[in-house]
Order: sequence, then C-alpha cells, then structure tokens
Amino acid sequence: MSKHLLSAGVVVLDEHGKILLIKGTQRGWEFPGGIIELLETIEDGIIREVKEESGFDSEVIRFCGIYQNIREHVCATCWLAKAVGGTSQTSSESLKVGFFSLEEVLDMVTWSNFSERILKILNEEEQPFYVAL
Repeated sequence: MSKHLLSAGVVVLDEHGKILLIKGTQRGWEFPGGIIELLETIEDGIIREVKEESGFDSEVIRFCGIYQNIREHVCATCWLAKAVGGTSQTSSESLKVGFFSLEEVLDMVTWSNFSERILKILNEEEQPFYVAL
C-alpha cells in the first residue's frame, strides 16, 4: 500500500493586498501551510495552520492548484485566502510574522520553488495548475 502526505500552502492577503509571510526556523521566509491532519478537511487545516503559525484568522477564497513531489510522496495543494481577524503572533514554527508587498515577498522567499508557487496562486489565469516534480 502506498501513502502520500497531503499538505496545503496558502497565500493570505490583507485588506491592502499584502501577502502574509512567516519566517520559519528551517526555510526562512515562506507562506503559511503544513500537513493536513487525519479527519480534518483541507480548508480546516489551512485555517488552523495560518492561526498556529501567524496568529491571524483567515477565510479560504479558492483552490488554486497542486504540486506533486513524486520522490517525497507529498501532494502540496495551493490556496488563496484573506485575513479576517486576529493579531500577529509568533510560534514554535515562526520566528517573525508580517504582511509584505509582492516585490518584497519575491526578494524574501528563497526556499525551493515557493516564489513560483506564490506567483501561480496569485495568477488566476494559470489555475487550476498541476506540477509534478
């Protein structure tokens, strides 16, 4: 029997269109996300991860696409959401939290293909997308 991990990454926008980033302990600046737990919907997992990692409440707007990492057995779903409350707070998973312009985000996010994912999530014309790695 084969198993895949299901993760969700989400671009969260504030009322000014700025993008929520967290500074993680291993990968530097990134958008919120994580592994979806058993018996949890993806949407509930996204809302939980955003709250745990940033302190903000979020509302999911839409599913955007999926990245399948064949070697790592991970299906990473990509979503767009908006911040609807809460306040900035760090956690064991986030050293810093903030909202940034797209230009700032593209300079700050250096891990793997995360900048590419952010651009695809923001570009509705490319959706839904499927990328196998």
